[in-house]
Amino acid sequence: MAARPAAKRLAPERVRVGLLGLVLLLAWAGLGARLFEVQVVRASEFAELGLGQRMTRKTLAPDRGTIFDRDGEPLAMTVEARTIYAVPALLADAVYATQMVSAYTGKPVEPMRNAIEKGGNFAYMARQIDPDIAQLVMDLGLPGVFMINEPKRVYPAASIASHVVGFVDIDGKGLEGLEFRYDLHLTGTPGEVEFERDVSGTPIPQGQLREIPAVPGDDVVTTIDLPLQFAAADACSRAMEASQAIGCWIVVLHAETGEILAMAGAPRFDPVTRQSADGSAFTNFAVRGMYEPGSTQKLVTMATALDTGTFRPADVITGVADQLEINAGACDESDDDIFGCYRDVNKHETINMTVQEIFTKSSNVGTIKMSQRLPAGSLVEYMERFGLGAPTGVDYSGEAAGAVRIDPGCTTCLASAAIGYSVAVTSLQMAAAFAAIANDGVWTQPYLTSATVDVNGRLSEFVPKTRRVVKAETAWTIRQLLSDVVLEGTGTAAQIPGYRVGGKTGTAEKLVNGVYTDQNMASFVGMAPIDDPKVVVAVLIDEPSYETRYGGISAAPAFAEVMEAALHRLGVAPSGTEQ
Repeated sequence: MAARPAAKRLAPERVRVGLLGLVLLLAWAGLGARLFEVQVVRASEFAELGLGQRMTRKTLAPDRGTIFDRDGEPLAMTVEARTIYAVPALLADAVYATQMVSAYTGKPVEPMRNAIEKGGNFAYMARQIDPDIAQLVMDLGLPGVFMINEPKRVYPAASIASHVVGFVDIDGKGLEGLEFRYDLHLTGTPGEVEFERDVSGTPIPQGQLREIPAVPGDDVVTTIDLPLQFAAADACSRAMEASQAIGCWIVVLHAETGEILAMAGAPRFDPVTRQSADGSAFTNFAVRGMYEPGSTQKLVTMATALDTGTFRPADVITGVADQLEINAGACDESDDDIFGCYRDVNKHETINMTVQEIFTKSSNVGTIKMSQRLPAGSLVEYMERFGLGAPTGVDYSGEAAGAVRIDPGCTTCLASAAIGYSVAVTSLQMAAAFAAIANDGVWTQPYLTSATVDVNGRLSEFVPKTRRVVKAETAWTIRQLLSDVVLEGTGTAAQIPGYRVGGKTGTAEKLVNGVYTDQNMASFVGMAPIDDPKVVVAVLIDEPSYETRYGGISAAPAFAEVMEAALHRLGVAPSGTEQ
């Protein structure tokens, strides 16, 4: 039997080549399968994932509404600005970048570094800067440093109207004044933009772009007359300086409508730095600050006396001394701190005085003797009618209510209230009370905003509340008495050439933490022209010097200056000064 030939053995090289081919075939097969999965089976899924990585979403801040004065002059507005930011992971040299951005923008380095060190994909470097300066920074080509548009709030009237307008924070949220009170109206509705960007954060030309536009906020139209606001602010600063006081507040009120034409304070407040000239924090004492009014309160006491029919101007009050003791021993000079001794400013013999003379000369003793004959409870009733002890309802946050403190068991409270003690008011409350007399006995709610206007031009107008306080004839009589005060009484410094003016001085010891101090609150509140008043001006001087401590000295001249400006602004022709 023949033997079988031996099987041929494959060369090792061919085996290795075959195995390699097999591996390559399997690899290509796997790669093909993967490519088929990626490009065919899951193509839409991966396309969407890639788009998601390239897409970035940003909120579009709406333009904040503009705050205007009554004639359309902007008091607060939004302008175009730029913000420089960094993507920390893309910064080539964070130290160099922060130094360069700081050098160009003037912003401090430390906050930039702190923001960058926190990591993340976004770090503010310089916010709300001038577009030209921002472009210079971008021209440096700093890796990882980018620029976006960001609106900025500016105040064209600066500190002149700051106590009315208030201010916003860096993100445009209202913090004070009308900016806070009308924040929901002014803010608007944010929009959104989504766009494709490359790895460096640069938008891809022709890339996808989806945008929901932001809706601008409503505009706010105030009652403020900007030229008159300037006049009031300047007069307040000069009055504070002349009297060496620590503060001054002026309110100008349209007598018939309740519109606040001006509301100014000193020291002034800068809405950008958010600091007053003396370094103090923001306040609006005209609305939020309470003080005892002193003799300006005698307007309400006199209105009570006349409107209830208890007295007429020609009636005589007998035995008016220069001091009156309510509690026994109160006027004892060896113990003169006992409450209950009331004195007139000037010493005089015991005399008889008409009601008109008591008001004109501002006799404390005479006024108290009148109040003792008023119907029970009537003085409190009329103080409440005039709005004392309750907020006026002005459209401004944090309004103080004031207080009427007359305890039935208190032996001195009624006497004190009759001459402006035991009563706490605001400047705005007193202005509104005098405006009721100017407006033939009708009290009108004061307000700062006449309307809001939305993006479509729709107006929402404010309608103030009104109520009758005293009879029209009572108001007319009191106006004549107020005119006498200016012509021949304590308010002669309030006279204005060509106009009949009426008003009342006020001087009261300043109450601090329940204790009377040796400092005063001096005031003057008045109206003009007296036959048909158009304007009420209230001036309050906080802690004038001893030489100027009386309202007729420190506050009345400022009143005359502002009132004359107001009459000219309203086009009120001179009517003469004849009684």
